[in-house]
Amino acid sequence: MSSSSQFNGKMGTMRFCTKCNNILYPKEDKESKILLYACRNCDHEEIADSNIVYRTKIHHSTGENTQSAENLALDPTLPRTKTARCSQCNHGEAVFFQGTARGEEGMCLFFVCCNPNCGHRWRD
Repeated sequence: MSSSSQFNGKMGTMRFCTKCNNILYPKEDKESKILLYACRNCDHEEIADSNIVYRTKIHHSTGENTQSAENLALDPTLPRTKTARCSQCNHGEAVFFQGTARGEEGMCLFFVCCNPNCGHRWRD
């Protein structure tokens, strides 16, 4: 993973709203042709002290899997159940978490088999 957000050796800093403490985002005032930082939560805006906007790009390698099921099964912070049985290997322990399924509304339970040789994922 690599990051490219440096300009002349200086790193950009995040700015926060003085009214509500949310992140300020760069915004162009097209009439005045100046750069502003604006809050998306309230009406607060401030003039930027520089016209440089930093952007961070994260590049993942082809083989890198950011949602590895085996890592989920090893996560000690996730709740475990011995009442859900894996349909692939018949193992009797799984971790579970709540989330939204792609293209669907509402929440559902996702399960990951704790068998280190399986890692099958399913939802309820």
